[in-house]
Amino acid sequence: MPTASRHLVSNNIFDGPYYLSIAGKLVETKDTFEVFNPATATVLANAPAGTAEQLDEAVASAKKAFKSWSVLTYDQRQTYLNAFADALEVHRDELSRLLTLEQGKPLKTGAEPEVDQSISWIRQIAARRIPVEIIEDTDSHTVELHHTPLGVVGAITPWNFPVLLALWKVAPALLTGNTMVIKPSPFTPLTTLRFGQIAQSVFPAGVLSIVSGGNELGPQMTAHPDIAKISFTGSTETGKHVIRSAAGTVKRLTLEMGGNDAAIVLPDADWQAAIPQLFWGAIGNSGQWCVGTKRLYIHRSFHREFVDAFVAYAREQKLGDGLEPSVTVGPVQNKMQFDKVRTFLDDIKANGQKIVLGGDVDESRAGYFIPVTVVDNPPENSKIVQEEQFGPIVPIIVYDDVDDVVERANDSPFGLGGSVWGRDTQAAVAVANRLETGMVWVNEMHTQGVDIPFGGHKQSGVGTEGGHEGRLLFTNPKTVLIKK
Repeated sequence: MPTASRHLVSNNIFDGPYYLSIAGKLVETKDTFEVFNPATATVLANAPAGTAEQLDEAVASAKKAFKSWSVLTYDQRQTYLNAFADALEVHRDELSRLLTLEQGKPLKTGAEPEVDQSISWIRQIAARRIPVEIIEDTDSHTVELHHTPLGVVGAITPWNFPVLLALWKVAPALLTGNTMVIKPSPFTPLTTLRFGQIAQSVFPAGVLSIVSGGNELGPQMTAHPDIAKISFTGSTETGKHVIRSAAGTVKRLTLEMGGNDAAIVLPDADWQAAIPQLFWGAIGNSGQWCVGTKRLYIHRSFHREFVDAFVAYAREQKLGDGLEPSVTVGPVQNKMQFDKVRTFLDDIKANGQKIVLGGDVDESRAGYFIPVTVVDNPPENSKIVQEEQFGPIVPIIVYDDVDDVVERANDSPFGLGGSVWGRDTQAAVAVANRLETGMVWVNEMHTQGVDIPFGGHKQSGVGTEGGHEGRLLFTNPKTVLIKK
């Protein structure tokens, strides 16, 4: 059983070198690729570029490890997971710093909470169980429902929350008896490679492997005959490719994809008190989260006052390098996304929409910085309302009628999350129940938990992460019928 984690020592700074984790070993690669610090647009490190052959090796080692890992008891696997959490906690400060350097989010308000939540998530998941259910038990017959592990799970993880969204997958997959191979985003592979290195001191060889590389590895994973399930977080368009590729081997899929979440502030809402939550719901992580508020609907009766107060709160924030203690909003993570977000700014200006804050990028500044931008009442058919911006721009849209705003909120191919705000909780819940989304918050924002299911409707996803429902998706139901 694991003991090595108790002897790990961290000096709070890790600057490489970086290796793949395959079959319990740290593996070098012939080629590397550059990883950029988004706050400076300069090269932060060179990451290993895994080959197709190395991915095959990782899958083969995971398949081999599955035979012994899957027959361990829940209690035994819990011991390993808790040891992994202990090891990550030893390295908490270095992982947080590395996360800020490669992702851009502020250290104290973004990176450290992400690492802390990940460690807590592992420990909480480790204590969960999926018991055998007795479906029928008579004098002559017993029917049992077992939930057996799938095999090798391939995880494809994004660049916006690279630690949390990877370990969200690792903990339930391993707890339920699967082994896992992770392909991190090529924009943010470093923290994942580092926790993979730490994991090799804890888990048996092959239980958890990390293979970084270019986007060509993704299709290899989704089509691989020895991967039983793909757990993917990313854009809807990429998710569609995953579905097509996985069809050939009838893989199980969990896909958490894009969103265009609406927040509806009802006429009776205490909107002044809600402004900080609504602001960070939209601008947190520089607007780079699928479940972030992308459309903010405000009743006409207090629209002008709301916009003024929202802008005043936004002006209190500081844009900059996430390692600076006073910074609250970091850069956009990569040049590709930076350019994409700028197309929204260009469209807003080209169509004469009203910008009440921000809107202008400082061309002399290094890094991928886009200022917090507030657009006042753009039309419903505008790009900023209809499409997912995934950046620090928020449209504040006026409405008059609750039925109309619900229809507008639902008029989207996406259905990930949303929120409703009002003093009359019963009335707010009634509105929330009409939203076509996988999650909806009432008078709060982005509450999550290991026992809370999280998944999208429509083109926002397939399946569920979190909750008992999410853990079940790492298993196959197996019905055992016994004649007495």
